[in-house]
Amino acid sequence: MASVTSLSDVVQQHLASALSATLPEAAGADPLLRRSDRADFQANGILALAKKAKANPRELATQVVSQVVTGDELIKDVEVSGPGFLNITIADRAITANLAARYADETGRLGVPTAAHPGTTVIDYAQPNVAKEMHVGHLRSAVIGDSVVQLLEFTGEQVVRRHHIGDWGTQFGMLIQYLEEHPHELDHKASAEDAAASGEEAMSNLDRLYKAARKKFDADEEFKTRARRRVVDLQAGDPQTLATWQKFVDESKIYFFSVFEKLDMRIQDPDIVGESGYNDMLAETCRLLEESGVAVRSEGALCVFFDDIKGPDGNPVPLIVQKSDGGYGYAATDLSAIRDRVFNLKANTLLYVVDARQSLHFRMVFETARRAGWLNDDVTAVQLAFGTVLGKDGKPFKTREGETVRLVDLLDEAIDRASAVVREKAQDLSEAEIAERGAQVGIGAVKYADLSTSANRDYKFDLDQMVSLNGDTSVYLQYAYARIQSILRKAGEVRPVAHPELELADAERALGLHADAFAETLKEAAAEYAPHKLAAYLYQLASLYTTFYDKCPVLKAETPQQVENRLFLCDITARTLHQGMALLGIRTPEKL
Repeated sequence: MASVTSLSDVVQQHLASALSATLPEAAGADPLLRRSDRADFQANGILALAKKAKANPRELATQVVSQVVTGDELIKDVEVSGPGFLNITIADRAITANLAARYADETGRLGVPTAAHPGTTVIDYAQPNVAKEMHVGHLRSAVIGDSVVQLLEFTGEQVVRRHHIGDWGTQFGMLIQYLEEHPHELDHKASAEDAAASGEEAMSNLDRLYKAARKKFDADEEFKTRARRRVVDLQAGDPQTLATWQKFVDESKIYFFSVFEKLDMRIQDPDIVGESGYNDMLAETCRLLEESGVAVRSEGALCVFFDDIKGPDGNPVPLIVQKSDGGYGYAATDLSAIRDRVFNLKANTLLYVVDARQSLHFRMVFETARRAGWLNDDVTAVQLAFGTVLGKDGKPFKTREGETVRLVDLLDEAIDRASAVVREKAQDLSEAEIAERGAQVGIGAVKYADLSTSANRDYKFDLDQMVSLNGDTSVYLQYAYARIQSILRKAGEVRPVAHPELELADAERALGLHADAFAETLKEAAAEYAPHKLAAYLYQLASLYTTFYDKCPVLKAETPQQVENRLFLCDITARTLHQGMALLGIRTPEKL
């Protein structure tokens, strides 16, 4: 099935050719078409062109209009307004016919084209730490990253997922040494049958162990020395130390998988390449940087300096690639990962979904890789920096005791709240169905609240608001979808059929034009790594559907053709909602 050209693109092409027919030097100029509340579209590119050609903009606009073919096929009417804007009304027939072409797409893509020149993107997201419980801070990286993966794959991009888990470094020397000296403190009561429970239980054991080890490390100098020696053993590949480390990693992974499963995200083992995965490259990374002069020795450490990055005292703040004791920091690992992703995985784009507080680190790492020639015009690296999750009080989200909030507790509470909402509205759902829908609505609510905010902004975590049926929430979208499915079931034998010959009511036109804009919205959201643009589009779609539902009877429409056409509008709206929500990682239950 060929892709379907959006109405806005077709109109854009018509206007562009009318422009170049009127003003040959304007060939290739952008008519600047956008949706408008005065007409279906408004073009305001003529003002700039008239200024350039020293022409009267209103006269030029009038000449362009005379070149545009109007009628029932595409553009019904064009009028000049104000100083030289064009107000354009689309023919009803064109709206229905274009949607019918999308509806006929057997691939289920609704006529959305794939990118003309897809590349390979390596996306680094959802980076939990071994032996530490996942907290609310891990939520955004996972949810935003997962949605961007879906968006890019839908446009045809080759996507390689990378979960850069914290599984190396000083804390493991500390943990392994502590366990060696206190072997009784790691108990294994959890049964292997219940993987999720055993994952959570093993993790709370490890978490407790970690806190105890940290306390001893900070208070006891001799223990600190033993722990540091243990790090050297780990990095040198001492078999016993590695075996204990591997056990920590494996137990943590069981837990990670259980949390990601609750988040309704698919994470596969080969995608998890932690800090340890780049261990063998660190020495060479340092050698390459030092030999090329990108990094220099300063007080025994291998450093990269930047003209524009200075500390409060005015002295330069370097990126430390290797410490003076020979140990490697995050920079060495991150730079080795760039080499791997560019030269082995052949990436064109490296995308890092990482907290905005690490922006300076990544700026320095990317600039270092550029100087080393690992990033160039063919390979770009981008940090998709995200803001903080805040509590209702607008401060960083903590428990009453001031602890960071465990992610599992948060998700469980969202599912409980959502199940209560589903139970209240459910008419013919069994308990098992209420539980299943409760999970889909609760997890959807958490994801949507995150994704409907621009990633770089902070947002308030307010469960009452998230599971509300009113306002900009995923529950509102899920109910719109379920309502359409209910109408389609009630229609029985009557099938949705497009009737381009019918006139459309205002609410039908508004819904149809918005449904047709799905393809261009996806293109923009993928290009800008901006799931919030898709979320805003879907909310608008559900709102326009609600207006249509209130004003245009579907099953009781005046003629059989109108019933079929309105069912068709319902169905294409549902398919668009379903596909759009899936790209945000959110389920759309058939019944609610």
